[in-house]
Amino acid sequence: MPKTPNDTNWRNPRNKHPKRARTLETGIYLRHSSRCKGGFDGPCDCHPTYQAQVHSAKDRKPVRKTFRTLAEARRWRHTAKERLRKGELSAPSSVLLRDAAEQWIRDAEAGIVRTRSGETYKPSAIRGYEAALRRYLIPELGNLRLSAITRKLVQELVDKLARTEMAPATVANSIAPLRVIYRQAIDREQIHSNPTERLRLPRDRRSRERIAEPREAEALLGALDERHRLIWAFALYTGLRKGELQALKWQNIDLEAGILKVEHSLDPKAGLVAPKSESGRRRVPIPEVLSPELVAHMARQSEDTEFVLANTKGKPFNASNVYRVSHRLWGTAGLTPLGFHEARHTYASFMIAAGVNAKALSTYMGHSSITVTIDRYGHLMPGNEKEAAKLLDAFVGKHSSAGAS
Repeated sequence: MPKTPNDTNWRNPRNKHPKRARTLETGIYLRHSSRCKGGFDGPCDCHPTYQAQVHSAKDRKPVRKTFRTLAEARRWRHTAKERLRKGELSAPSSVLLRDAAEQWIRDAEAGIVRTRSGETYKPSAIRGYEAALRRYLIPELGNLRLSAITRKLVQELVDKLARTEMAPATVANSIAPLRVIYRQAIDREQIHSNPTERLRLPRDRRSRERIAEPREAEALLGALDERHRLIWAFALYTGLRKGELQALKWQNIDLEAGILKVEHSLDPKAGLVAPKSESGRRRVPIPEVLSPELVAHMARQSEDTEFVLANTKGKPFNASNVYRVSHRLWGTAGLTPLGFHEARHTYASFMIAAGVNAKALSTYMGHSSITVTIDRYGHLMPGNEKEAAKLLDAFVGKHSSAGAS
């Protein structure tokens, strides 16, 4: 039987069975199964579907979707044409997640892709993303096209990881590489929808990191030997991150001005790197409680030693060794051990209790914005409900007619 303009035969390259479609109206086709014995030439023994199609001039490709009913196909095509006009729809991407991930890693290492704040990704962050991709994302989704990965598929992966009793923060970190890959793909107009939006991530109900009280901090320092005491004193009274403590050089210390400058951080593999962000380059006040320890350490240390908190070989201290020795000494003294991140939180709590304003604290801690500081430490700042009400009453009373008389 000869073909007509409305009867089109073609072959599926995968199974070599002919598939047939008939144009019902512009952009909508009735499709029969490749195994249908009848179709247009006889009685149909399959369940025909309706394929709607619009053409993306930008991609020079069609965008297609198949439906069970003609009404659904018409509705989709009407919406798709509007989305194409607004630039919200594009032809399916041929890029696999596996390939997109490899390209993202290369671009991040070269400094081509950056964080939302415009900073280059730290080597440790890139390694973390690469590990999450290799362990969790690529095995599950790596062979799918970016345009084929839906929010449902990503949510199913999140739920699967959560069922393994993985910590909520680890689940979120496992999905983080997918977020940045899709952000890059959308920026480059490879796709227009992001399946990582509106995910239901498990909530972390654990208590906040431990914060030591001033007397407890004093006891923790008192249980250590000289070298380890100075390291933890810096952590507790300057709030520097672990890598920033390791990278601190004598040239960054100005005892006369009572200031230290944060200019580098130490990466376990890459060595000295720039701080976490541009705001990480900062000046931090050296408190009086730290000065005597620092002066005594300066007198003990060799003049050719570059790093302030160096090990016995003059190199930056090894964090694992410091943890091991310090935790043993604290355990012997019956004290609860502290981590470097907890020491940083403790510093923030001390500064807030001392009355340092949020903007200054944000600068000293190297946060990208004051919002980060308030979100992280706002619960420690003075001004509970009763205090706030009293302040408001005092203000209103002062400026009311009764108060004026």
